[in-house]
Amino acid sequence: MSSVAVTDATFDSEVRQSDVPVVVDFWAEWCGPCRQISPALEELAEQYGGKIKLAKVDVDQNPNTAASLGVRGIPALFIFKDGEVISNRAGAAPKAALQSWIDGAI
Repeated sequence: MSSVAVTDATFDSEVRQSDVPVVVDFWAEWCGPCRQISPALEELAEQYGGKIKLAKVDVDQNPNTAASLGVRGIPALFIFKDGEVISNRAGAAPKAALQSWIDGAI
């Protein structure tokens, strides 16, 4: 499963109401570190094979959701389970570190 583009309008239905844990990537086109971690996140979403969902929120196009969660810098990653934030982290990281973080949360 590849990533799902999520907007302020679809955040609740795609993330908060999801049946599986959701890794939310707050990013922007101009953000180098965001582009750096994107392939690793996509690979991890494929590896988990439907056990998690990867949602990408472009903060330039959808500032309300990012603001409501207190996102001050990007990339910012959140894991939602049963509609609630269970873990979050900021900044780029290697694939192995991202996988370890996801495994520890879900």
